[in-house]
Amino acid sequence: MKGYHFKIQIPIRFADIDALGHVNNAIYLTYFEIARSAYWAEIIEWDWKSLGIIIRKSVIDYIKPIILSDLVYAYVRTSKIGNSSFELEYILVKNSNGTEEICTTGQTLCVSFDYAMQKPIQIPENQRLKMEESMKSNLG
Repeated sequence: MKGYHFKIQIPIRFADIDALGHVNNAIYLTYFEIARSAYWAEIIEWDWKSLGIIIRKSVIDYIKPIILSDLVYAYVRTSKIGNSSFELEYILVKNSNGTEEICTTGQTLCVSFDYAMQKPIQIPENQRLKMEESMKSNLG
């Protein structure tokens, strides 16, 4: 996927499947969470001991269903950065005969949050720099 430089496999669990045989729509937020948690750990190196993140808004566009036997991957990237908030974009794809087929796209608006003070707080400089660097590589 052009502009996305982080990719992770998403395991499809039997419990994710609804009565119609495809992944239930609510589970997609869990898939986004799995992907962004790995992205924050591996790319942004967020320090969870000093600062939290809350999700303010989620948007999902369901394009094609995912079933239990699908091999699914998530792409994640930072698309916007504010003072205390930033937006992530996601693409869920399934591998069909060696070709990636887009199943779902989405965005989350994330807020850097101080739980002790119970309020949003400025994104730490080190993480901001990593987000900015990842956005520069998104252009390629």
